[in-house]
Amino acid sequence: MGQKSYKTPCPQCAEVHWGISDEGQYYCKSCHTVIEKTLELEETEVYNKNARAQSINRGLRKAKRKEWGWEWYICEGFQFILLKQAEALEALGIGSGIKEEVMCVLWRKYLQRTAQAYCRRPMRNGQRLVLACDSSVASSELDTDSEICPTDITVDSDFEQRSQSSLGLPSTGEHTDVSDAESMTSVRSGSVDGAAYIQKKKPWERKLNMPMTLAFCYLSLLWVRASVTLSDLLRLVFYRHIPYYNSQENFPETINIYGADLKAFEVKNFPVHRNILEIAHWLGVFLQLPEFPPITETCYYHPNVLCMKYLMEVNLPDELHTWTCTVAEKANLDNVEFLTFNPKLKRKRMIPHDIQAVAIIIVTLKLIFGLDDNYEWQLAHLAQGINRENDRGFSIFDFQKWYKTMRPSMDEARKKLEEEQARFYWDSEKVLYYRHKSRARILKRRRLAKNLQNQFIKLAGAAPDAGNQGPSSFVFSWDEQNGDKTCFHGHSLEHIVKKDKKEISRRKGYWLNSVRKCRSRYCQHWRQYDECQYPSSYRFVLSLFSLVLRVEARVIHYEVSLIEDKLYKQVPVRRIKKLTKTKI
Repeated sequence: MGQKSYKTPCPQCAEVHWGISDEGQYYCKSCHTVIEKTLELEETEVYNKNARAQSINRGLRKAKRKEWGWEWYICEGFQFILLKQAEALEALGIGSGIKEEVMCVLWRKYLQRTAQAYCRRPMRNGQRLVLACDSSVASSELDTDSEICPTDITVDSDFEQRSQSSLGLPSTGEHTDVSDAESMTSVRSGSVDGAAYIQKKKPWERKLNMPMTLAFCYLSLLWVRASVTLSDLLRLVFYRHIPYYNSQENFPETINIYGADLKAFEVKNFPVHRNILEIAHWLGVFLQLPEFPPITETCYYHPNVLCMKYLMEVNLPDELHTWTCTVAEKANLDNVEFLTFNPKLKRKRMIPHDIQAVAIIIVTLKLIFGLDDNYEWQLAHLAQGINRENDRGFSIFDFQKWYKTMRPSMDEARKKLEEEQARFYWDSEKVLYYRHKSRARILKRRRLAKNLQNQFIKLAGAAPDAGNQGPSSFVFSWDEQNGDKTCFHGHSLEHIVKKDKKEISRRKGYWLNSVRKCRSRYCQHWRQYDECQYPSSYRFVLSLFSLVLRVEARVIHYEVSLIEDKLYKQVPVRRIKKLTKTKI
């Protein structure tokens, strides 16, 4: 029975438009759904007297394989990357079942919303493959009868096998008997739609890119409420525990990156925390996702939990956690509805849980110690005098001693990070090129660069890279039994703060930041951070936490100003005057 004689409608789109793959399986040419039916060859068809002799040796029609590889789509490559990223997260013990229960469902929803699969007429070659929030073309082609969300769909266990068949798209190893318009593979691209991908996009359109894969990972982690923040995710990506840089090396041999595909999968910059968060927020709104699971007090993303984690990270007293909880409560930052991500509300931004927790700690330090280059040193001298006469077995927290302990550790960690970024190897083991003529030149340039790098390592006396470090969410490690550095976790705040929690929000010497606030969606006031206008103690604390989170100091500074705006809504924001500074 041939493809013309098989008249059963497609179970997905109800159309009769069948094709036969290289393995003899039937698939729908309209929605690319593969069914279990296979081609059955009868003896009368093989030994037909009127058939030509070549038909006996020809067998099934083979895929068109040229030197740039099989016919494949850009979304197939990104799907394979998402598959490997989800597997890496599960291998690290992060988010059990995140691949099948969440990531696969989000990816299906994305393919449906962008009219690339799971719709009646998927867009291909000459059509637009970029996605727009208000695209009438994409919304009109969607099958609105089938609503996909992680709570009401079961995912097949053979997701890895489906990655080779593109979750309803033609498989990379199978032949697709498509029409002439769909079989015209660009000579300058290994993929079918690579030329259309690099076309100039419109201002309201977004293309599927590598940072968007991290946004998918973060949304999946947020859905399962895993113990990983966005800064932790980016740290795992930096140390290559999660595939992101040169991820095309893990592609099957049938997928060949060439020409315009380089712009889709090549990464030459480190992912930025703020950009990934914006993309994740946009994805949640665009995919029309339901409200995420609530972030309660026992959830890792709750500010009370994260504040305790970062207090331990920067070697601050455990008693500060009581005051950070008080600040979060007074600023209404511990509200479950406020913390939970709900795309349907269409808020201006997505809550950066890690940056918000760090900002709460900084506001607490300003409330207790001032951080104005004056009051914190007075408290330090007071603590030193009490500690000299103290025989009760515990020490009062000394801000000056803490500074002298953390400053060398911060400089050492920052220097190590800068060296790691300088030695970061961007090039892929595979030879990627735009044109075949440039292959020899690229190979020669790579050999020269490798030799220069080896010579530089020998001259600098640096130890060779020992490979990936063990995954960890901590930059600093403090042990009370280690005598080299003082651990301040058990130090007391007695004689520094009063027991009345209401007094902490009434300190008269508190100074406010000068960042303007506006309701614009494209507000750029978060960039306003001039270091010379602020005390050195405040700048040191900002630098310390920016190193821990690997974000810019001005991002944390802006989050601090937002919390202060909630705490002091009745107090007018004034600019910081030149404060009295003492030598540190």
